[in-house]
Amino acid sequence: MIAHSKKRMKSFRLSAIGYQLSASGQPPGAARSDETRVNRALRIAFSGGGTGGHLFPGIAMAQEFVARNCASKILFVSTGNALEQAVLSRAGFELHPITAAGIKGRGVWNQLKAVLKIPRGMVQALGILKKFSPDLVLGLGSYSAGPVVVAAWLLRIPVVIHEQNILPGITNRILARFARRIYISFENTRGTMNPDKVCWTGNPVRQELFGNAGRPEDSTIQDSDRQRFTVLIIGGSQGAHRINMAVIEALEHFKGKKGLHFAHQTGQSDEQPIKEAYRQQAVSATVQAFFDDMARQYRQADLIVCRAGATTVAEITALGKAAIFIPFPHAADNHQVLNAADLVQAGAAEIIVEKDLSGKRLCEKIEHYIDHREALKDMAARAQHFGKPQAAKDIVDDCYRLLAAGNPEP
Repeated sequence: MIAHSKKRMKSFRLSAIGYQLSASGQPPGAARSDETRVNRALRIAFSGGGTGGHLFPGIAMAQEFVARNCASKILFVSTGNALEQAVLSRAGFELHPITAAGIKGRGVWNQLKAVLKIPRGMVQALGILKKFSPDLVLGLGSYSAGPVVVAAWLLRIPVVIHEQNILPGITNRILARFARRIYISFENTRGTMNPDKVCWTGNPVRQELFGNAGRPEDSTIQDSDRQRFTVLIIGGSQGAHRINMAVIEALEHFKGKKGLHFAHQTGQSDEQPIKEAYRQQAVSATVQAFFDDMARQYRQADLIVCRAGATTVAEITALGKAAIFIPFPHAADNHQVLNAADLVQAGAAEIIVEKDLSGKRLCEKIEHYIDHREALKDMAARAQHFGKPQAAKDIVDDCYRLLAAGNPEP
């Protein structure tokens, strides 16, 4: 395996003659020459996932690798939960499961069980990587990335990692020592990790979300729909029960209100009661446990009510949408509040901390922006200044440079 990897790396370096960016020291985001747009096929293994916040940036990067060369091979390695299986299947990417469990905040007994799973996960990861023989392993964070990144390091396969949040999670803090590059989503993350490895690229956003991201003008939308005010509520890939309950409280204030529509992603457990609440209050709504058509949902939304996970923040800023963030209060190191802080300070978003959340407060905020459309547009425009829609391209550019340069072991 090691000999094969060295042979492949040598072949890549020979094929990269004339690829001057590898020697120029240009940072991610620098102008790309014609040579960088025509890249050889690679085999890339993505490790980690578990939630949409980790998974969707990985999909965005995988799509970019395939866009560079359709012969590139992509493999995701994670625990294989229901969300990962469904989302990756729709995206057309292969998933290989391994055994892994989280450790932080799970109690002593569950932590012990999680630690005991590590050797099995390592053996599985070694077998998968030996068979797939990737050019590069890209860690996405979450506990399932650990065995795969360490296995790649043992096999001398180059490793890079991506950190979505402003404060790096415990997994990426540990895995950073094995990585040749650390891609970060927020500039303020620079001081928390090895500056020689860090590249500020932003958080990759799936390309399909960029299609006509503004208010809809296409023929599939009814004329009456273009005139209505649409509130998109997304509590993450699994919903947010506390937000759902606040919406139910707010609906009595909107009973029978014309020109108002809600698109509400509830999560599986709350779907039916939320549907019934909208029906009882005669409020127009599209309610689903999970939206497969997020491009359409974003496009139609005038205002978004959501958690402040890093991927949600990245999508909202890249698309230039107005949002009220309700950060998850139990996020590690309170990182969701920090993810949203710069936007709120710049007038690019609003925030309601969960302890202050009520149906009445949410209703007041929504009614304010229904009556003040110019303020809503201003907030959306400010949000777009924070967006980095080229993040996936910049990361893939740098991965090619890294492989071409043949960086030494970290």
